[in-house]
Amino acid sequence: MAEYLVLIYEDEASWAKARPEESEQVMAGHVKFGTTHADALRGGHALEPTSTATSLRSDGAGGVSVTDGPFAETKEALGGYYLIEAADLDEAVRIAKDVPAIFGGIEIRPIRVFD
Repeated sequence: MAEYLVLIYEDEASWAKARPEESEQVMAGHVKFGTTHADALRGGHALEPTSTATSLRSDGAGGVSVTDGPFAETKEALGGYYLIEAADLDEAVRIAKDVPAIFGGIEIRPIRVFD
């Protein structure tokens, strides 16, 4: 079995304007996802908004600069993730299709295994 990171990207501005019933629908969707795919889930968390991010970058001279804000400015930001186990990418896609992301989309990345 392989592990995959299911990244949830959504538009934070749309979430800020979401109606309470939309938020409740998404939360119910995550609960259902967790119940339906409990055997495949290895972890997962929601993230605070990008306004809380701190980014670190190498300055090329052995030092690191620290700045407030996300690493990259984008319309859709990483809002959470699930770590899943699946037989292959096809199974990971079938599982990830159940992740609610009404204001964005999902990215699936295999976990790299080093020998």
